[in-house]
Amino acid sequence: MKDILEEIIADKRAELTAVLRKRLSMKKRLAESDSGIIAEFKRKSPSKGWIHADARVEDVVPGYARGGASAVSILTNEKYFGGSPEFIRRVRDIVPDLPILRKEFIIDEYQLYEAKVIGADAVLLIAADLSPSRYAELLRTAHALGLEVLLEVHAVEELSYLKAGVPDMLGVNNRSLGTFHTDVQHSFDIAHEMQEAVAHLSEEDRPVLVSESGISDPMIVRRLREAGFRGFLIGECFMKETDPGEALRDFINR
Repeated sequence: MKDILEEIIADKRAELTAVLRKRLSMKKRLAESDSGIIAEFKRKSPSKGWIHADARVEDVVPGYARGGASAVSILTNEKYFGGSPEFIRRVRDIVPDLPILRKEFIIDEYQLYEAKVIGADAVLLIAADLSPSRYAELLRTAHALGLEVLLEVHAVEELSYLKAGVPDMLGVNNRSLGTFHTDVQHSFDIAHEMQEAVAHLSEEDRPVLVSESGISDPMIVRRLREAGFRGFLIGECFMKETDPGEALRDFINR
């Protein structure tokens, strides 16, 4: 007779394998996409206050999917951005084919496990928030959980974090987290150094370059693409409109 405990453990291993497997690759989607747009669900900003207070994630994110987003970023910080981890859980099954980035100030492994449980495909790790060694620890845990990682830098010096571990995506934030001043020119200024920092890696291991914040003109996206970027994180440009999904569609078609 088969041991019932062995049967239970075998079933549990199968369950965990299903949960921990990588769901969608945001890196691959951006690399292959014509638009490369990561449309963001962002109701509030520390510098501007409420952007779209009554926006419902169940309406906006499916609209982004229909509008042509390559991936979606969802703010989960409540106090400063009006977000919630629950937002990802609400839309995961509604947009099963759209990679979801959990955008949060991640400093602890618990937040990575939470991201996996709620249905995120990727997480943001911010160099300014972490030491290189702490970044390396969180990167390893994220990958063990089947989560991709977008490493965000602002200063050229932070590219040294790549020595501690290679992320799936390498982003530059055009907004200073200290002053919240935004200037897209920052992406152009740092593009060459970003490309040099990953040039030694194979094409398979090389992270996709992402420009984040302050993008409001399709022409800027075209110029950023020429500079080597394949991902473009855009939030306020869409969220300030009555229908963010339709605003995204118009942006792509311009």
